[in-house]
Amino acid sequence: MKPISVLVADDHTLVRAGIRSLLESFGGVEVVAEASDGREAIALLRTHTPDLILMDIAMRGLNGLEAAARIRKSHPKIRIIMLSMHASEEYVMQALRSGAAGYLLKDSATLELELALKAVMNGETYLSPPISKQVVESYMNRVGDEQGTAVQLTPRQREILQLIVEGFSTKDIAARLHLSTKTVETHRTKLMERLDIHDIPGLVRYAIRVGISTADK
Repeated sequence: MKPISVLVADDHTLVRAGIRSLLESFGGVEVVAEASDGREAIALLRTHTPDLILMDIAMRGLNGLEAAARIRKSHPKIRIIMLSMHASEEYVMQALRSGAAGYLLKDSATLELELALKAVMNGETYLSPPISKQVVESYMNRVGDEQGTAVQLTPRQREILQLIVEGFSTKDIAARLHLSTKTVETHRTKLMERLDIHDIPGLVRYAIRVGISTADK
């Protein structure tokens, strides 16, 4: 039987090494690539087409939520399991909306990773046991089909928002995204107007609340 091919995305080298070792100990699993952020994970899809991506939710540069949304759009058959330290239903909701098929807490037992892989590859949605499916369903029903402001931002605006929150200057963001400083300033102005937030601390609080960035990074 063909092994399950996996791409591991996490911005900590030792964490990636540990996950790789654990995955390859299961048997029937092959780690075909590693990425240090969401942008690198997307770039690796040009040369690798894994069955599954195991991705940290909070990565610098391009976080797991944004990367998952882009990957689901360009490679809908690839299954994604999100790794996170956060058990709150809002983070889980953001992950599921981004296209993740699984949500695994980083302090889970090693056996749970194997269970998550099998469930997701069988077409199921896997949530770590501490995350109550009933709570998530209740949250989704409460939110309903209403689209939050974060969804109304363009992918480029969300990307720039993340970089602003991480402390990058307009010039740094322009260089990183291969844009002109004027274009970055325009995006920044429009996203602030759309969110009705006009200072960096406010943007930070908003980004954490909707899962674009996390307080631990």
